[in-house]
Amino acid sequence: MSESKQAKSSENVRLDKWLWAARFFKTRALARDMVQSGKVQYNGQRAKPGRQVEIGAMIKIPAGWDHKEVEVLKLSEKRLGAPLAQELYSETQASADKREENQLARKLSSFHSPKPDGRPDKKQRREIIKLKHS
Repeated sequence: MSESKQAKSSENVRLDKWLWAARFFKTRALARDMVQSGKVQYNGQRAKPGRQVEIGAMIKIPAGWDHKEVEVLKLSEKRLGAPLAQELYSETQASADKREENQLARKLSSFHSPKPDGRPDKKQRREIIKLKHS
C-alpha cells in the first residue's frame, strides 16, 4: 500500500514544490513568489504555484541574467541532492546556446566599460571634486 500512496503522491506535484525540489530556488517560498509574480512560465503561459506539473511540460525559469527553458523528465516532491535533482529536467539546446551567447556578450561588453581597480585615494578624490566643481 505504501508504494501506491507514494506513486499517487508523485503524480500530483505542485509547480512551486517541483521547482524547489529541482533546486532552481533555495526555498519553496521563493519559488512560490517567483511563480506568482509571473517570472516562471509553464508551457509558455503564466501559472499559479499550485499548478500540477506534468512530465514533458516546458518551464521557463529566470537564472541570473538569463532564462533557462527546461523540459520536465521526472516528478518529485522531495528536495534531492544536486546530481539527482538534475535528473528531474533537461535544458533545451536552444536555451543553453542562448545563455552561452549572452554570457559571451556580457564578457565582451565588460572590456568596453572599464572599472577602476579600487577606490580613489585622497589625492584622486580631490582631483575629482575639482573637476566636478569647475
